[in-house]
Amino acid sequence: MKNSAQRILTRATWIKIHLYLALSIGLFLALLGLTGSISVYREELDELLNPQLVIDNPQGHYQSLDRMMVAVREAHPERHGSWTLEMPRTPYSMATAWYDKPRETFFELYAPLMVSVNPYTADVVASRFWGQTLTTWLLDLHTQLHWGRFGWKMVGFLGVLLMVSISTGLYLWWPGVKGLWKALILHHKNGMIRLLFDLHRFVGLFSALALLVLALSGFLLSYPVIMETLVGASGMQHGETGRTLTSTAVPNNHPTGLAAAAFVAQAPFPKAQLRRVTTPAGNTGIYRINFRQGFEINQRHPYTTVWVDRWSGQIKEVRNPANFSKSERFASGLWPLHTGEALGATGRFAWFAAGQSLFFLYVSGLMRWLNQRGVVKDREVNFAGLQLVCLRALKQAYSLSLQLISFTRRKLKQHAPYIIRQYWTLIFWLRRVIFVMLKRQKRIGKN
Repeated sequence: MKNSAQRILTRATWIKIHLYLALSIGLFLALLGLTGSISVYREELDELLNPQLVIDNPQGHYQSLDRMMVAVREAHPERHGSWTLEMPRTPYSMATAWYDKPRETFFELYAPLMVSVNPYTADVVASRFWGQTLTTWLLDLHTQLHWGRFGWKMVGFLGVLLMVSISTGLYLWWPGVKGLWKALILHHKNGMIRLLFDLHRFVGLFSALALLVLALSGFLLSYPVIMETLVGASGMQHGETGRTLTSTAVPNNHPTGLAAAAFVAQAPFPKAQLRRVTTPAGNTGIYRINFRQGFEINQRHPYTTVWVDRWSGQIKEVRNPANFSKSERFASGLWPLHTGEALGATGRFAWFAAGQSLFFLYVSGLMRWLNQRGVVKDREVNFAGLQLVCLRALKQAYSLSLQLISFTRRKLKQHAPYIIRQYWTLIFWLRRVIFVMLKRQKRIGKN
């Protein structure tokens, strides 16, 4: 039986599995990688594309929560029921009021109304539907391929196939301990296709771990029932709001306002940061107030929650992530792990690079396959010509970067001083590279 399995699972068989997966679903995986990597910086990109969402000179204090919600309801008087007011990420960002099921997009899987509010003036700046902006459209493409619930499940299944593809690729790459060093060498003298293939294996090796984590977490997010069964924790999927509580107090003429409810809810967590306030719906509705404690890795959707009765103003229930079991912590941390927010700025960039690598792996593998079929011809790697092309590209990139920095430096500095420092460091070294290459080119010209 063992010999029979060995005859079936030969190296040629693994090559066919790896190849057929690439040819059948490679384009989908490349698309998921590109859209996922862009979505890592979704909020920053949205603000860059929509300058009206950025507060240039924040001054003073925030308006009260009640005043902000009054402005939202005045802008949308026909939308009754519950709203969720999300606090700004930075002093330069807008507050966002979410209306989950607007009639315009009621039958879509997820397409809430997003109302941007200036927290300093309580002015409504923009009202947009999810899926009708570039960044949310790309995120929907990443999470569901714009195919609704079926697409959501299909993305999870693609995650499983991606894990199989990565595993077969690692198996095919493994040269043994003695040949490990040689396997890391790039053969640039044997033609462009060979160089692309070496880069394919090189990029695949160093992105494999990140891609496996992203594929597994994406699969579990697409199939939360499987995740809950494996870890033994229910009600911990992304966006889970906890139990549905109702008011038991008698309605009266003195309901508790948003600011008062948030003040009451702060008592169990005096050092926590207020993130979201969900307003009651109907007479039996209740305030749901989300805070973020310092140890929580969830930035936008923390699990610290306090329910406050709007008629009595009393706390009805408290959910404290500090009391979560290990299984619950794993389940609640799955989404921020997948998006990279749990790993900080460095981790987010690593996830961005991993997503981009999927596209490169698809293109480089496809080029080699087309070359083997005689569709694409090989050519020499002309470093002299490549050097000139790179030099021109670097000069153009340097000029464009200076123009871009002059336009966006102030806004980017407000939001991400760390990125600015790294970008200026990159520009410094770019100048050094251009200077050295120009000097070398002049020397070659003289000779």
